[in-house]
Amino acid sequence: MVDQIPSSPDLTRQLVHVNLAERSYDIVVDADEVSALPPLIQDWLRSISYLKSDQPAALVITDTNVADLFGKKLHEALQEQGWNAELTIVPAGENSKSQATAGLIYDQLVSMRADRKTVVIAVGGGVIGDLGGFVAATYNRGLPFVQVPTTLLADVDSSVGGKVGINHAKGKNLIGAFHQPLGVWINTRALQTLPERDYRSGLAEVVKYGVILDEEFFAFLENNVEALNSRDAETLVKVITRSCRLKADVVEQDEYERSGLRAILNYGHTFAHAYEALCGYGELMHGEAVSIGMIDASRLAVKLGRIDESVTQRQLELLSQLGLPTKLPTPVSFSADEVLDRMKIDKKTEAGKLRFVLPSRLGHVEVVTGVPESDVRDVLRLS
Repeated sequence: MVDQIPSSPDLTRQLVHVNLAERSYDIVVDADEVSALPPLIQDWLRSISYLKSDQPAALVITDTNVADLFGKKLHEALQEQGWNAELTIVPAGENSKSQATAGLIYDQLVSMRADRKTVVIAVGGGVIGDLGGFVAATYNRGLPFVQVPTTLLADVDSSVGGKVGINHAKGKNLIGAFHQPLGVWINTRALQTLPERDYRSGLAEVVKYGVILDEEFFAFLENNVEALNSRDAETLVKVITRSCRLKADVVEQDEYERSGLRAILNYGHTFAHAYEALCGYGELMHGEAVSIGMIDASRLAVKLGRIDESVTQRQLELLSQLGLPTKLPTPVSFSADEVLDRMKIDKKTEAGKLRFVLPSRLGHVEVVTGVPESDVRDVLRLS
């Protein structure tokens, strides 16, 4: 069961516990200074006997967008508090989520003589979290890893659940692993520094949780559009905490995406990943692609007789009010055949058959296999 939306959140700290036996960890939502993080990581390390160390070591991975705001400050705080800490700054953007960039970070870990107690700390958005987590999962057969997301999208989605990876030229996140973090530190102050487009991109994943798991949460979002658009601090704490709790509940039941339950988190993503790849990574932000993909998936559900048009309409209205796109930018430079080809190499494809996460009502979705290509083409004509 999921907890209710907190009515009077403590703006200084909220905790969401992800219960995964020996891989359990906390998501800490607070507005503290970055100097508070090294002692928190030390506590997480001490809780795991084989990670205790008198001389803690860390590699901070960040990008050019947030290095001055957060990455360098954390690096300095670690050094001031006695850590052997190094810093690597990669170019901002989806292109850094690559084998080439991962290789450069491996080189730095070799140079600093990293061992299995060396903590990889990813400070940035989803690209940095995925890249840093992938490096941590694969170097020396696994290093401890801490997520420090600095975007709303990373706060509520990619930082939770242990999915890490890099892109391949033929598809997003095709090379990856499951590697749970030691912990996640979400600093709500970071959201005030986000460019408008990045902030709104994160709101798409927030809306997704309402559609797939919680109609009451969806209604809460509808009733708080103005507060969300103005980045009201109290509303954001509620929204982040609730989104993380909803995702954690799913991850706890299907950590490795084997039962099929975790697949519901990919609502809209079969369309979205194809659009991102065909537009060129970085042209469409992930949340923008997900927003368009959710509407396409909902229209597909209408076409298949699973829901009525009102479910799609409520999503259209909310996403539009939050400043998110619901159609592809025109002119589109790719064909329906190209979209379908991309979908067929998506991780959610099974035995060559397209699978889609489709709503049966607001607050509930199901994985549907064997959807006729003709129906998908009809939806693509509307996007």
